[in-house]
Amino acid sequence: MKDAPGPPLFPEQNSSQKPEKDVPHYHGHRDRLRQKFVETDGAGLADYEMLELLLCGFIPRKDVKPIAKSLLTRFGSLSAVFAASPKTLQSVDGIGETLSIYLKTVHHLHLRATAQELNGREVLSSWQKVQDYVRVRLQHDEIESFRVLFLDRKNCLISDEELGRGTVDHAPVYPREIAKRVLELSSSSIILVHNHPSGDPTPSRADISMTREIIDVLDSLEVQVHDHLVVGRQGVTSMRAAGLI
Repeated sequence: MKDAPGPPLFPEQNSSQKPEKDVPHYHGHRDRLRQKFVETDGAGLADYEMLELLLCGFIPRKDVKPIAKSLLTRFGSLSAVFAASPKTLQSVDGIGETLSIYLKTVHHLHLRATAQELNGREVLSSWQKVQDYVRVRLQHDEIESFRVLFLDRKNCLISDEELGRGTVDHAPVYPREIAKRVLELSSSSIILVHNHPSGDPTPSRADISMTREIIDVLDSLEVQVHDHLVVGRQGVTSMRAAGLI
């Protein structure tokens, strides 16, 4: 009498497994995407494919290529996708509250990593990193925001703070409030930063006038304004490099 057959060595591969014809088509596609990423270190993937690969981890049982393409169509670029607010992200079909938060988490991880490149460093010798940081933070903001980077005597970053937030074309700025915060932080110098939601980083006459007013107020405290950076989707403009201050 023959022994009864024992249990299969790999239960996940037993006869209850779905026939190949029932396996969703995107399963093999995901494998190919991952392999392509490994083989090219990511360089061989288009923007929508990179986004698609990320979405695979958040949405395990759905074809995410249409969602990835819809996000890029709606926002225009990867940076704009991650900079969008959760509410705006949810306007795209397939993006719910949970997924919108996951996408924003990626943005904030990038922002923190970029900020850490400045921590403990002499900021003026890492000028490109400063511009990269402010661009990641502000280039896609739909509301004008005025920020100040406070530096110590060695020009290392003490704090980055938003001191004004307003409308699509104006953020209230109070030089004496900046001076007050400078004293509270014992800051020796600052860098002013604000964004233009229009996308054009060209400083306006009001920007130049306001910057000079801040410089005059801080001169009495012997605090230097190193620069005023204007951020837009088209780039970052340094007022000092442009000879405006």
